Amino acid sequence: MTEPSSRSPSAQMSRLFRKAGVFLAKGQYEQALATFREGEALALSLDDTEKLALFRQEITRCDKHLSNRLT
Repeated sequence: MTEPSSRSPSAQMSRLFRKAGVFLAKGQYEQALATFREGEALALSLDDTEKLALFRQEITRCDKHLSNRLT
């Protein structure tokens, strides 16, 4: 799901981080991962390297957690 364009990019990214945090708190890592990937795509489209790095860091953490659950 994409964010409405009336929100600033910063507000959109903040919302995605919060949304992913809720998923993480519930143990819903797949949904959190999908949300972080949505944020990654947004940061890429805006050429925001700082936020892109943060989203990618969280994607790596989710991937590791999911990998550990499967083994």
